[in-house]
Amino acid sequence: MDLAIIQSCSDPALKPAIVEQFVAQAGSTDPLAVTVKIGGRSVSVPEPRSVEDAMTTIRQYSGQAVVRVGITQMPAGIGIRQIADIDDSLLEPCENLRQGTAIFAKIMRIVTKWYGNPQGEEAFPQIFDDAVYAWKTGEFEGVSVFQADDPLQSGLPPVEILSSEAPEQRQEADAAGTSAPLIVEPKDAEIRVDLTRIGASTR
Repeated sequence: MDLAIIQSCSDPALKPAIVEQFVAQAGSTDPLAVTVKIGGRSVSVPEPRSVEDAMTTIRQYSGQAVVRVGITQMPAGIGIRQIADIDDSLLEPCENLRQGTAIFAKIMRIVTKWYGNPQGEEAFPQIFDDAVYAWKTGEFEGVSVFQADDPLQSGLPPVEILSSEAPEQRQEADAAGTSAPLIVEPKDAEIRVDLTRIGASTR
């Protein structure tokens, strides 16, 4: 990934080397990339050739599946309660990197806090590895990481105190599921049929 976009668009709490590792292990080289999982299984979706194509897929599956978007493969629908409110800004590389790295920095703080806020560089590989795993699964030690409060509010030091040495990549968990509002998180996965159009409950 281009260093200029990392420096200008990523969360300042993360060193550029950490951002580069994060995108390499959890993201995509295609800013229009949309991946969908239902019940832990990947759903074959048309490869988007335009922003409009990508948005069609995102809106089709949001609220019913795990939908990951853009270069950071961040979950679509964070903080959104209406599918119509999801806009195409997530497909713009700089904005996707800005939002995605901000969330990942929060996840790293959650993991760091769980480990007792270690200050030494030797702790970084395990923390980073666990944070990537949590990003992919949506959960860390029973905590829904996308919905959890940011430990920074409790005064935890920025992530940049840690080393940027590359850890071994943990195998991606093949799990998926639902989380409020439109985020679907792996740990709560279920295959559902959308019955809202006929006035029936989905539960």
